[in-house]
Amino acid sequence: MSKDIRIKKGLNINLVGAAEHTLSKAVLSNVYAIDLHDFHGITPKMLVKQGAEVKAGEALFYNKNNEQMLFVSPVSGELVEINRGARRRILTLKILADKEQASLEHSKLNFKEASATEIKEYLLKGGCWPFIKQRPYDIIANPDLNPKAIFVSAYATAPLAADIDFALQGKEAELQAALTALGKLTPGKVHVSVGTKNSIMSGLEGITLHRVSGPHPAGLVGTQINKIDPINKGETVWTVSPQDLVIIGELLLTGKFNAERVVALAGSSVKAPKYYKTKIGTEIATFLYASGVSEENSRVINGDVLTGSKSRQDGYLGYYNNTVTAIPEGDDYEFFGWNKPVFNKVSNTRALTFSWLMPKKKYDLDTNTNGEHRAFVVTGQYEEVFPLDIYPMQLLKACMVKDLDEMEQLGLYEVAPEDFSLTEFICISKQPHQQIIREGLDLLLQEIG
Repeated sequence: MSKDIRIKKGLNINLVGAAEHTLSKAVLSNVYAIDLHDFHGITPKMLVKQGAEVKAGEALFYNKNNEQMLFVSPVSGELVEINRGARRRILTLKILADKEQASLEHSKLNFKEASATEIKEYLLKGGCWPFIKQRPYDIIANPDLNPKAIFVSAYATAPLAADIDFALQGKEAELQAALTALGKLTPGKVHVSVGTKNSIMSGLEGITLHRVSGPHPAGLVGTQINKIDPINKGETVWTVSPQDLVIIGELLLTGKFNAERVVALAGSSVKAPKYYKTKIGTEIATFLYASGVSEENSRVINGDVLTGSKSRQDGYLGYYNNTVTAIPEGDDYEFFGWNKPVFNKVSNTRALTFSWLMPKKKYDLDTNTNGEHRAFVVTGQYEEVFPLDIYPMQLLKACMVKDLDEMEQLGLYEVAPEDFSLTEFICISKQPHQQIIREGLDLLLQEIG
């Protein structure tokens, strides 16, 4: 029996260009890339040299702070480029894919009978551990810790986000295998949140099911943690996304690392938004132009419009992303736009905007911030869309002035940057909320963690 969670605070941003429930296979990419920025806080140490031949699932580098934590290649081929930055820090790795793919095969693990230690070692060796994130700090989980619970959100509320149930069709066996194994890694519960009782994950065993409803950010795992089992100082929880569960489950069932992803290509700049089956690190262009994306005056976003990062049209799919969005570039300005009624923009206020009269209308928004960076203005607007039991304005200011005691007391242990994506969207001061929270978490980890 599921437990209902109803979120009242928030804001749905209905945009034009949602991906149709049509799945196509993307053209195979010639080159695949791994961006080290996706692994926050990791210091990589290479295991193979440039020019080496690798198999899919073969380790490329490990975490300096935990040599057992391996990061593997999504495809087989030649490691053709190791791009370095300042102090020779590794930024990206590029692999020229073989025409005929070969995978590294591990001996299968009887995960139903295996101990927690054996499961951890298998996931670390197989390259699937980076898919497990931890809170506090929103980093890859420390395998030496025992989380009090594990959370999975199978309910997407972000604008134009991929439909999770559509992406997971036919993957029940992999999902069940992953959840069964992960359930042994915590003395607590595995919490799975869904949007409807017909969700593909509703019938899985060994989980505590929650039915979530309400506006964005109801689908964010941080919102669900706060309502189900909040994090206190000294506690740890782990989170895993549904598509990453599939990769973990396939490793457990077959012994192979399969980096396959179902990606939603969405946005008003896309003529035929739809879903594509591809792999982690693929060239975005392999499916971008197939759907008729305008090459001029469009911004490609690696992820959703609130939390994703700007990407070149010849960029590569992020390690954790299952959405690519293309919307118009906001490089034009309205004359006296601040001084007239607005009908074509979303707002949570009723000052000169009328989106509140048309809650189901879909909008064609661009990237224009409609203003410039300025000092924080206390309006009370953040609290109207922020459902966590936290004071968002005060926490942001504590992070900005680096007050560790205040950051702790105001609940920084509970949040991740994505939890502040909606407050950043409505911020009339145009402050980079997600960046502020990320820097605060890094400071807290450095000084206390």
